[in-house]
Amino acid sequence: MRKLIDDLENIKLAIFDLDGVIYRGETLIPSADKVIQDLKDLLIKVVYNSNNSTATRQMYVDRLKKFDILTEIDDFYTSASISASEITKIKKNANIFVIGEKGIRKELKLKGHKVIEDPPNYNDIDFVIVGLCRNLTYKDLAIAQKCILEGNAQFYATNTDPTLPASRGFLPGAGVMVKAIETCTARKPIKIFGKPSPLGINLILEDTTIPPKKVAIFGDRIETDILAGNRAGIKTIAVLTGVTTKVMINDIKNKVKNLVEFDENLIPDLVINSLDEIFKK
Repeated sequence: MRKLIDDLENIKLAIFDLDGVIYRGETLIPSADKVIQDLKDLLIKVVYNSNNSTATRQMYVDRLKKFDILTEIDDFYTSASISASEITKIKKNANIFVIGEKGIRKELKLKGHKVIEDPPNYNDIDFVIVGLCRNLTYKDLAIAQKCILEGNAQFYATNTDPTLPASRGFLPGAGVMVKAIETCTARKPIKIFGKPSPLGINLILEDTTIPPKKVAIFGDRIETDILAGNRAGIKTIAVLTGVTTKVMINDIKNKVKNLVEFDENLIPDLVINSLDEIFKK
C-alpha cells in the first residue's frame, strides 16, 4: 500500500475538481483512477467539487464509472447542486429563468423550483440563474435581460470560469455567458455560487464533520480551486494537468513577494505535476 508524502500524511478527506484534474473532456488523465483508489485504500474519504453546472450528479457518477472510478451521487458537490441549495435558502418554490443545461435545471427542480422557459410575464420570474450553456441563443439573452430590467428577477451565477478544459485545449466557459448578461443589464450577479466562493467546500466540511486541517483540495485553477480552498482554511494542491502552469504560480508568488497588490490566497500549499506525486516513491 502506497504512503502519502509527509505534507499530506494527516489528510482524512480529499476534494477533487473534475475537469482538468480527473479528466479532460472524455479522456481520463493518466493514473487519476489509481490515485483515487489508493486514497480510498488508505481510508481517506474522496469527494468531488466541480464548477461545471451542465451535468447532473448522476451523469457524473456514470461518467466516472466509465473510467473505473466508482462513486455515489452524494460524493458530488457541483456548482449546480450548490446553487440549488443556496437559492432554496433564499426562496422556496421559486420561478426561475435559467441560462444553462441539464445539470442546473435538474438540481433546481429537485429542490421544488419551477424552471420557466419562456415567461409570459417577466414579473413572475424570481431569479435568473446563469451557467454554462452550449446552446445559448439571442432569445435567451433577451429574456434574461427583460426579467432583470423589466421584472424583479435577481441575477445569480453558478460560476464564472472563463474556459472549460477539453480533450484538445480549451472551450468557452460559463463566465462568457455571465459576462453577456452583465453587459446587457449593467448588473453583476448578486452572488456566484461556485468556486472561488468557499460555499461548496464549507458544505462538504459540514456534511463530513472532518476538520479543515485534515482536508485537502486538488484543483487545476488557482483563481477558483486554490482560492476557494484557502478561503475555507484547507490544504490546497495545484495540479498542473489542466489550466494552471508553473509560470502562472511563480508570477503570483513574485507579485506577493514584491508587495504588489495581490491576494495571497491564490498561492497553493503544494504544486504537483501529476496526482501520482502525492505518494512517496
